[in-house]
Amino acid sequence: MYNLIWSRSSLTRQKLGAFCEYYAKMTLASYGMDIYTAEVDDHGIDFVAEGKNGFLKFQVKSSRSFNQVTMEKNKFNIDDDSLFLFLMLLFDGEHPHSYLIPATAWQQGGKLLVSHDCVGKKSKPSHDVNISRKNMPELEKYRLETRIAFLL
Repeated sequence: MYNLIWSRSSLTRQKLGAFCEYYAKMTLASYGMDIYTAEVDDHGIDFVAEGKNGFLKFQVKSSRSFNQVTMEKNKFNIDDDSLFLFLMLLFDGEHPHSYLIPATAWQQGGKLLVSHDCVGKKSKPSHDVNISRKNMPELEKYRLETRIAFLL
């Protein structure tokens, strides 16, 4: 059994990111997918997995609260139908909640999946997931358990 107290201060963002990336890989491997990793993550792709329709690319992000999760536009191409966000929500006392969101879903827009150009601002252009209690019903349609069949 592993720790379920995600808010611990000793669980830094870097440690949490490493845990979530390994967890995502192990989850997909448990469904029989082959996992491939690169030594350097410089293009926003954390790993590649082989599914029924070929190779799929994954960027892993996590959140310990209701907030916004951001992917830089130059590292997350919403026109790439082989790219997915593997999102993990971590609430104390609970196992990770996992979601598979295709990058192309941002093309539809809405309140959950939004894009920002950030012209004239410090922030870089981004594609975001607005995680809130109000948006949870829309996020639920991307829950891993309901989406994994499309990848296998």
